[in-house]
Amino acid sequence: MSENDTSTADIRRRDVHYRLKKTVALVGMMGAGKTAVGRAVALKLDVPFLDSDAEIEAAANLSVPEIFQRDGEVFFRKRETEVIQRLLETQNGILSTGGGAYLAQVNRENISRAGVALWLDASLDLLWSRVKHKDTRPLLRTVDPRATLGEIFAARTPVYRLAELHVACAPDLSIDAMAERVIETLLTRPDVMEVVK
Repeated sequence: MSENDTSTADIRRRDVHYRLKKTVALVGMMGAGKTAVGRAVALKLDVPFLDSDAEIEAAANLSVPEIFQRDGEVFFRKRETEVIQRLLETQNGILSTGGGAYLAQVNRENISRAGVALWLDASLDLLWSRVKHKDTRPLLRTVDPRATLGEIFAARTPVYRLAELHVACAPDLSIDAMAERVIETLLTRPDVMEVVK
């Protein structure tokens, strides 16, 4: 990679340091990029990356689909609420939440009280292009997963719109470019993040 290939954002941010004042909970549909973009943002900000699904899996010693199958969605959602509350209270970082987490009012209240919600807003077509070849989404194990995804999308989008911050996803944006969009959005909120000299 030549010097000419280095993005302006990378050059501008090289000597910039940030202070994250509260946890940023990434919310949105499965396939929106909460984990991949969240990891990239956390790395750029030098803060912990937290993943509620990974924490639940580690505690249960089972994958999310296995928990759904063995214990059901209601059980999973209770554990999810407990984990999100604990992660919000223990450290400031970038928190990737499961696609259904923000639907629960208790989770929205906990995130609003201790952090800030940022919605990764992706179109249905983009989401489908990302999840159609994966067998790790328990809610899409149906006869017509594309139609199921559309139903979930229609039901959840009005709730995701309640998030304080929004970042639009685009199919032509790299994970790094999405991470930069998130950082730029966070910088619009001095109560969430600031540049430190």
